[in-house]
Amino acid sequence: MTAAVVTGLGITAPNGLGTEEFWKATLAGESGLGPVTRFDATQYPSRVAGEVSGYVAEDHIPSRLMPQTDHMTRLALTAADWALKDAGIATDELPEYGIGVVTAASGGAVEFGQRELQNLWSKGKEYVSAYQSFAWFYAVNTGQISIRHKLRGPSGVLLTEQAGGIDAIGHARRHIRKGFPAVIAGGVDAAICPWGWVPQIASGLMSTVDDPTRAYLPFAAEAGGYVPGEGGAILLVEEAGSAGARGAEHVYGEIAGYAATLDPAPGSGRPPGLRRAAENALADAGITAEDIDVVFADASGVPDLDRAESQALTELFGPAGVPVTAPKTMTGRLLAGGAALDAATALLALRDGVIPPTAHVTAPAPEHTIDLVTEAREADLRTALVLARGHGGFNAALVVRRTN
Repeated sequence: MTAAVVTGLGITAPNGLGTEEFWKATLAGESGLGPVTRFDATQYPSRVAGEVSGYVAEDHIPSRLMPQTDHMTRLALTAADWALKDAGIATDELPEYGIGVVTAASGGAVEFGQRELQNLWSKGKEYVSAYQSFAWFYAVNTGQISIRHKLRGPSGVLLTEQAGGIDAIGHARRHIRKGFPAVIAGGVDAAICPWGWVPQIASGLMSTVDDPTRAYLPFAAEAGGYVPGEGGAILLVEEAGSAGARGAEHVYGEIAGYAATLDPAPGSGRPPGLRRAAENALADAGITAEDIDVVFADASGVPDLDRAESQALTELFGPAGVPVTAPKTMTGRLLAGGAALDAATALLALRDGVIPPTAHVTAPAPEHTIDLVTEAREADLRTALVLARGHGGFNAALVVRRTN
């Protein structure tokens, strides 16, 4: 079977712009969570977010694209640029239909859409941008990346919320196995505006704690919900032979296994599908639970969901059977960007032999019999399992493996 490897990473995260800046901050336990600044959240019950600070769109995006793009899409375009540069790929030197684009989305560019609807209501239809016809669309990141780099390979978008980044990477591997040399894949999201905020509050899953260091504490006794964030990661997934033939500067690792499941209907009496997704991903990689060196947890921060995940991990690996980490405590849950960022973080952990910490959590609650990594831990890492769950019952699991 054709191997799919990752040769480029592009990261835009609340605690770091660019791969190495993000990785340095993550290993140091530096958080990007803080009070919401992108809009006035004082009247809302949840007021903490992970915002990408220090990002100046004009430094990265051509002026002609500024009027037709949302903050989300600008971050995605920047991450894609960085991933291609990191991989050392010149897209104009590849076959016209050689590279595809598969991204994840949760609801589209809601900040752009909100602004134009406000213009419609307050000023009239003549004040609504013509770009509203597509700039809000959930497939806009895929489309804009494809157009910017003249990529005509197979493209798509996955809408499975927080699980979407893994699903996008899984679909990228599928295209590699069909014979395409490379696919840009991952997810970048940004919904820190009233239109993106209110639906999340309505879910009842968001934290209402104002202290950024105490607001998002997955697996802790004080866990009380999640903190949203913005950003994510774009990966360049490449056929291993193609990467070798062109002399790729580095290979972060192989996409060795992938699986997705859907939770049964509430009240059915059937168990959640997360464990089955993990088991299927391991089987797809041709390995067993004993081969996993670290798990990057979904880490909901919602007590019931944390309990379900730690139970699945204990059943699969045994009590404290494998190190478990959740570096997303430093970024918040990034909707469609979260799982892609976790996948990128797992690859960096394999590269450097260090497990990043679960910031702000000193120890898991006694009910969670997992080995939660709360300080950066050096380890001989070869294989990692990344888990993600999306609102609505989506589960995804990814196995990434070191290639050297």
